[in-house]
Amino acid sequence: MKVLMNAGPWLPVPPPGYGGIENIVAALVPELRRLGVTVVLASVGESTLEADAHVAVFDRGQFPAIQRPYNQAVGVVQAHQHAVVRALREHGDVDLIHDHVEAAGLVTLATLGGDAPPGLQTLHWDLHKHPELYGSFDGGGRVFVNGVSAAQLARAPQALRDHAVGHVHLATPLAAEPPIEVNKGSYAVVLGRINPGKGQDLAARLAHEHGFDLVLAGPVGPYRNASELAAAESDPAAQLNPDVIFWREKVAPHVDGVRVRWIGTVTGRDRDLLVAGARAALFPLRWEEPGGTAVVESLALGTPVVGIARGCLPELIEDGVTGLLTDSEEALGELTGKAVTIDSRACRAEAERRFTPAVMAEGYLSLYEQIRNRS
Repeated sequence: MKVLMNAGPWLPVPPPGYGGIENIVAALVPELRRLGVTVVLASVGESTLEADAHVAVFDRGQFPAIQRPYNQAVGVVQAHQHAVVRALREHGDVDLIHDHVEAAGLVTLATLGGDAPPGLQTLHWDLHKHPELYGSFDGGGRVFVNGVSAAQLARAPQALRDHAVGHVHLATPLAAEPPIEVNKGSYAVVLGRINPGKGQDLAARLAHEHGFDLVLAGPVGPYRNASELAAAESDPAAQLNPDVIFWREKVAPHVDGVRVRWIGTVTGRDRDLLVAGARAALFPLRWEEPGGTAVVESLALGTPVVGIARGCLPELIEDGVTGLLTDSEEALGELTGKAVTIDSRACRAEAERRFTPAVMAEGYLSLYEQIRNRS
C-alpha cells in the first residue's frame, strides 16, 4: 500500500518542541513503513523524518504565520494543499491519502473528485469549531474520518459521524523505549500550551491552597519562554493574543517562582525527566480534551495522571490504577496529594500495552484496509 501522509505546513516532522500532530505523524510513519506501507510525507523542508518521498512548498515551518492577520496568512495552507494535489498527480500509484490538516485538508480530499484515491482525515481537534463544514460534510463515498478517542466522535455533528470509521488512540515512542529511572519529586506538573481549556490557572490556584509545588511547562501562544514573552510586550498585536491575555490575567498572578513556576517550553530529555520526576501530571481540563498526547506520555514516563474526567481522559486512565479522576475542580487539589498511592509501574505497563506507536500503526492499517474495501 502507498499512502500520502499530509502533516501540513505548520511545523517540521518531528517538531523541535510543542507540536502534537507532528509528533503523532513522526511516531506513526516509521511503524507504517515497518509494516510494509510506502509513505509519501507532505510537510516542510526542514522535516527530518525518513519517508519514501517528501513533498514541501515551504523550507521551514509556518507556525508564526498563524499570528498574522487573516489576509496575510490565508495562502499558507492553500499553497501547501496545492502541492499535495500536484504530488498526487506525480505519484499516480497512491492508494490512500491520510490527512491531518484542519478543515482545509478535509475540503481538499472531498473536492478531488471520484478519480482520486480514497481519503482519511484524522480529527485532532474540537469538532464543534467548524459547524458549517462539519455539520454538512459530504465525502462522496470516498472520504472518511477517524477520531482520536471515542468521546471525541460521540460529540461530533451527525454528518461527520456518518463518515467515521472509528477511532485510534494517540501513541508515544516513550512507551516503546526503555523506561526512565528517576526518583520522584514532590512537585506536580502541567504540560502543554498555556490556554484556558488546559486550566493552568486552576492548577496554580490549587497549588497555593493545598500546599503542593507546581511546574507549568509549555508556551504562551507562540512565545516559548519568559524572554520571548517579555520581548513581545511592546507588540500591540501580541498583547491581543488570547493565550497571552489568559496568561497575563489568570495565570501569572499565581506564579511566584517558588510554589508555582513557569519554565516555558521544555523539550527532549529535559521534558522527559521533568515529567518522570513529578509526583503527578495534572490535567485540570475545562474542555473536552480529544486525544491527550500529554496523558499517554505521562503514563509512559511512569507518572500518574490526576485530572478532570472530561473528554478522552476516562478512556485513557483507569481511575485508581493509573491515575485519579474527578468531576469536581475543587477536588483536584486533594487528589494531587493522593497521587502517591498510584503505582508508577502500573502506569508504565498500561502505556506499553496500549499506547506504543506499533499499536497505533496497527490501528491505522486496519482503518486503511476498511476504507479501501468501502471505496
